[in-house]
Amino acid sequence: MESMNDYYSAGQVRTDRWSALRQGLELLAREPAGKHAKAKLASVEKLFKVLEPIERYWAFPGLSAFDSMRRQFEHGHYDDAAFSVRRATRAMTSGAYRRRHVPLDRDNVEHDDHEDEAQLSLEARALTKPYFEVLVVDDLTEHQERWVKQSMQSLRRTEDAFHYETVVVPSVQDALIAVLFNHNIQAIVVRPGLTMETNIDLPILKRYLNPAGGAESIAEIAPEEYGPELCRLIARVRPELDAYLVTDRSVEEIAGHDLGICRRVFYNQEDFMELHLNILRGVQARFKTPFFTALKEYSRQPTGVFHAMPISRGKSISRSHWIQDMGAFYGPNIFMAETSATSGGLDSLLEPHGTIKEAQELAARAFGSKQTFFATNGTSTCNKVVVQALVRPGDIVLVDRDCHKSHHYGMVLAGAQVVYLDSYPLNEYSMYGAVPLKEIKHQLLKLKAEGKLDRVRMLLLTNCTFDGVVYNVERVMEECLAIKPDLVFLWDEAWFAFARFGPTYRHRTAMNAANTFRVRLKSDAHAKAYAAQQDVLGDADDETLLNTRLIPSPKARVRVYATQSTHKTLTSLRQGSMIHVNDQDFKGEVEQSFHEAYMTHTSTSPNYQIIASLDVGRRQVELEGYEFVQRQVEAAMSMRRAISTHPLLQRYFKVLSAGDMIPEEFRESGVTSYYDPEQGWTDIWDCWEKDEFVLDATRVTLAVGGTGWDGDTFKTQILMDKYGIQINKTSRNTVLFMTNIGTTRSSVAYLIEVLVEIAKGLDELLDDASKMERLAFDRRVKNLMQDLPPLPDFSRFDDAFRSPGETTEGDIRSAFFLSYDEDNCDYMELNGSLKEALEQGQEVVSASFIIPYPPGFPILVPGQVISSEILAFMRALDVNEIHGYRPELGLRVFTAEALARHAGKIDQKTAAE
Repeated sequence: MESMNDYYSAGQVRTDRWSALRQGLELLAREPAGKHAKAKLASVEKLFKVLEPIERYWAFPGLSAFDSMRRQFEHGHYDDAAFSVRRATRAMTSGAYRRRHVPLDRDNVEHDDHEDEAQLSLEARALTKPYFEVLVVDDLTEHQERWVKQSMQSLRRTEDAFHYETVVVPSVQDALIAVLFNHNIQAIVVRPGLTMETNIDLPILKRYLNPAGGAESIAEIAPEEYGPELCRLIARVRPELDAYLVTDRSVEEIAGHDLGICRRVFYNQEDFMELHLNILRGVQARFKTPFFTALKEYSRQPTGVFHAMPISRGKSISRSHWIQDMGAFYGPNIFMAETSATSGGLDSLLEPHGTIKEAQELAARAFGSKQTFFATNGTSTCNKVVVQALVRPGDIVLVDRDCHKSHHYGMVLAGAQVVYLDSYPLNEYSMYGAVPLKEIKHQLLKLKAEGKLDRVRMLLLTNCTFDGVVYNVERVMEECLAIKPDLVFLWDEAWFAFARFGPTYRHRTAMNAANTFRVRLKSDAHAKAYAAQQDVLGDADDETLLNTRLIPSPKARVRVYATQSTHKTLTSLRQGSMIHVNDQDFKGEVEQSFHEAYMTHTSTSPNYQIIASLDVGRRQVELEGYEFVQRQVEAAMSMRRAISTHPLLQRYFKVLSAGDMIPEEFRESGVTSYYDPEQGWTDIWDCWEKDEFVLDATRVTLAVGGTGWDGDTFKTQILMDKYGIQINKTSRNTVLFMTNIGTTRSSVAYLIEVLVEIAKGLDELLDDASKMERLAFDRRVKNLMQDLPPLPDFSRFDDAFRSPGETTEGDIRSAFFLSYDEDNCDYMELNGSLKEALEQGQEVVSASFIIPYPPGFPILVPGQVISSEILAFMRALDVNEIHGYRPELGLRVFTAEALARHAGKIDQKTAAE
């Protein structure tokens, strides 16, 4: 049995200890007096002891049933105990207890119903009442606790939409552990008798207190403030939950305070029915899906279609003699719900006034934004909408150079003057990290020195990066606003939508940081800190400003946008995305231009199924997002541990840790790895709170150069073709495994099995290899792991596309459209004319976006000077896919005459102005 240090979370401990308890009791039932009987008894006794403090936080099977099982064991009734534990374990694994009452005693079971449970169809499961648990926080005697549970249980009515059970804990700390450990909890009832500290002394459980500020920070609260403070603390870690405060103090006084997630305050012991109805109403508010529900209702109505879409109601399929297989494959509902109508309870995505509007408002609540807008054609479109809405021709935008290509094209469409920011390189793995804050401040201060700060409009960064590097979002915004108080931030969170629903991750999301920052800017403490820093800094030089953590003026404006590919990390059909807005100036300055940009890029025929899936996906994350994200992180951590500790896999593979992907200067906490074989798991909360960059553990980058295969070959010819494992991104010597909320422990186990099989195959291959074959293998590994070309930085824009001065912004739009005239362009061969031109000192300028896959972002943009470093990198690339490059012709570049003509026109325009 694995030690407690081998587990990342208490949830994994609970699952595995119940399985071990079932196996141990079944073994005792078969051989109660056999060999090693004493050791078996001690093992089972220890399992009961470990599970006892864990089970007090769960309603099923409940402490009463758990104690009954333990008594059966202690009295030697091993067969009965094994029977009860087996049923409880199966019910927890299958989730059967959520759908029906599961009797555990043999006397109450007529037949084994687990087979029936496994055969339940999706339709049958959808008809059952959703289940959740209510946490009551009060220091009660056993008799009082039983009375509270029975009182709440007696209120159940057949017309109730949901079914719940009650868990009772005595203290503030126990409540915090419960809401972070028990994902079934949807509501908390805080009563006046609660205490502060827990008597649980299990480190893996007490670790849950860290996201709430740690045990120490919450131990100094006055007893009369325990209830209100608990509501505030839960709001910090699980803001989607509902709390109900029962108090014997003046409700009028308390109701005016900040009570976090508290939906209602009750005076003393108000009747349980009122509490019961409020609990159900609170869950219903998150359960409702206005558009999805309207679409279902519409699909059931009899209609005559005299409009577009022959496929509507499935008529063009059902009457066909040749495409019946499509109807059979998809089933009838998708066609019944396919329509171009915007009435009958439906709505228009372009001008929403009904169910889509309400669905977007619910999404804004869920993701912490002020406004949320749905998109049915992906985050590429979302990015262009935001850029076009905010950026005017000539505005300066600071852009992460290795961002998604949609941003680069967005700059072209908007006519922005682009300052490209370089991320720190990871040459050893042929990938980039993220843009250091000092680099961003440096560029802003240069623009300020040139008198161009008034033209700076936006900072655009990717969070998290494709490879999982996560910014300290609040700190970036804080220090940038200290230099440019009205700077707009666009955070591309295409791969980070799930982060809102994990307490550790949430703090590094754009919307959470914006909300936190807005509150902080209004505080007296912030105003004093700002004034004190201004007194110290005075007229400080740029070097001082670069090395100081700057505090923005209280008058700074919080203007934050986030674009998310909901379909990438949460439940949504492909291309379902969202734009989240938290901009203090949106209503007065941006709303109209945003509407125009949204109209420009949004189809007039949006897919209703995608919109419905966004609505349902929002419901899911508000009710079980925390559970799913926790399991996703657990799966990723298990994968990391399994690969990094397997002796055979260590020969050929390496899981890249935070120490591998983030330079030491950006890791203030000193954390290098989330798991150490000797010390166990690192609590990631510390580094996520402090460090400039952290690593998203759910994105597991595996170095595969030791196999002799490059990343692309390993992805396609090995993982996909041989084993059916799909991955997305590779580099020259790595592959990226991305876990998501659908990843299971079984899928992780399969991946480990496959990697072990590959490693065994390589062992056998090398055992039988000749000396020359072994040398060839070693050369391939050396080529992949050591002889790597350095990643090039952005060179610069050619002078024909630059403004006067020392700053680096360039007119990417002019360069892009100048290339539309073939007479302005030529082609040069990488190993021929281009190499010779650079060796002779000629300046050669790219006329196209050049995007190799991998790494998947432009290494050249229109108007960029081709440096010798970029050429060396391109010549060393051995990828199959380079967008914008035509091997039969070469690299598309501008002719010297075209550049001269364009520069002359710019000079004339400048002189005229």
